[in-house]
Amino acid sequence: MSRPCNDHIKETLRMVRELLVLADKGDADRTDDGCGVLYGVMRDCAYKMRTEAQRECKAHKARGIWDEQE
Repeated sequence: MSRPCNDHIKETLRMVRELLVLADKGDADRTDDGCGVLYGVMRDCAYKMRTEAQRECKAHKARGIWDEQE
């Protein structure tokens, strides 16, 4: 059984993947520079969120509270 704190990290990583896909699709379909800025901000935030979530995952593993099967 996984811990809720680990579940939240995994959910964050799932959401980050969705944000990156949406940013790529939106950027490909955009019709003006304003949308380009929006998707660039979205992508930048997703990368920052991914970095922090991966850092927390490693910290949980180091503390022994991450199930290696997760």
